[in-house]
Order: sequence, then C-alpha cells, then structure tokens
Amino acid sequence: MKKYLLFGVLALLAGPLFAADSSPKDDVTNAAKKLGDSANYTWHTTVVVPEDARFKPGPTDGKTEKGGFTYVKFSFGDNTTEFVKKGESAAITDRDGNWQSLTNLENNSEGPGRFMVRMVRNFKAPDAQAVQLAAAAKELKKDGDVYSSDLTEDGAKAMMTFGGRGGGPTITNPSGSVKFWIKDGVLTKYEFKVKGTMSFNGNDMDVDRDTTVEIKDVGSTKVTIPDEAAKKMSS
Repeated sequence: MKKYLLFGVLALLAGPLFAADSSPKDDVTNAAKKLGDSANYTWHTTVVVPEDARFKPGPTDGKTEKGGFTYVKFSFGDNTTEFVKKGESAAITDRDGNWQSLTNLENNSEGPGRFMVRMVRNFKAPDAQAVQLAAAAKELKKDGDVYSSDLTEDGAKAMMTFGGRGGGPTITNPSGSVKFWIKDGVLTKYEFKVKGTMSFNGNDMDVDRDTTVEIKDVGSTKVTIPDEAAKKMSS
C-alpha cells in the first residue's frame, strides 16, 4: 500500500512539471500574447530591400492600446500616410494629407489608393502578427533569448502580401525565415525575411524584403487620435 501511495504522490508532483514544459513555438506565442495583453505599447518597423527594388518602404511607427485605438504612420518613397484603426473601423490620410474614410478612399481612387485600403483592412498589430509568424514557422529553435526558423511556403506567401488573403497577387517560389527576441517572457523584437515572385495583372515583380519590428514603451504608451480622423472612421 505504501508503494502505491508513493507512486501516486510522485505522479501528482510530476504532472505539473510535465505540463510546465513548453515548445519554442509555445514560448513565442505566449510572449506575443503577453504583449497583446499589455495596456499599450509602441513599435518601430524598418524594411530593407535591394537597391534596385521598385518599391522602397520607409519606416513605420505605431502605437496601440488594448481594446482601443491603433495609430500608424508609414512612408513609401516620398509619400507619408497615417491611419487610425479601432476594431473594423478605420480612417486613412490621402495623398494630400486629408483624412478619409476607407470606403470613400476605395471608391474615389485608383490602384495605389485601393492598395492602401486593402493594407489597412489586413493590418495586424505586432502582437497579432508575431502570433501569425510563429504559426507559420516550420520548426522554431531557441538560442539564448532568440528563437528562429524558416517559414512555411504558405507563411512566406502571406507575409509577402502583407498578411492578406484572397483577391491578391499570385505568388511563386516563396521562401522566408523569422526570428523572435524575448525578454522576461515578453516579445521585444522580431524579424522576418521573404523572397519570391509576385504577379499582379500580368506583371511580375521580384520580392526580397527584410522587415524588423522593435517594441518599446510597453505599458507607458499614450495613443492620441486626431479629431478629424475619429470623425472619418468607417469599415
């Protein structure tokens, strides 16, 4: 009887220990979700492309608050765009810097404007994008505070099209990789690289993009929304 009691106690003690074990993918997903559960945070994104690339994205700066507003400012070439989003509602600046509803910009603009609308609708804040990237990783491996992996083919495709689904360009020969940095159980930085060929309306374009997202001011970020943006918000 004592022997059975001993095995029972050991089993009870061992259960929590085994349950506490987690995979590298679990570590990254939990770190990203912990970031998303924070009250707010700020991020800075840089994108590196080849010198001869047709499109050269500039830096992106964003702020977000849990259950509230997200404000993003980014640039393509000499053009700077801002957008505000809360749930499915959003507003975006046009080429003249005036705030527009997504519906209005989509109905009264050509290709570039509609591309911006699609990008805003598909937008994911860093915590959600990191979860998506972790799910798209083939096999994450840990080295200190860094977790890295190649991306699956579908994962590389999604990141080449800014995470969009359906109605987008055709992607061939997609490949990619991802790295995550975690400190004290919270995501602090991640980087993903994608390569492939994108075909849209019969035009092929080679993609070779290296994106780095750095996160800061967790819990101390203040998100301020322009009054005009709030008035124009729509889905």
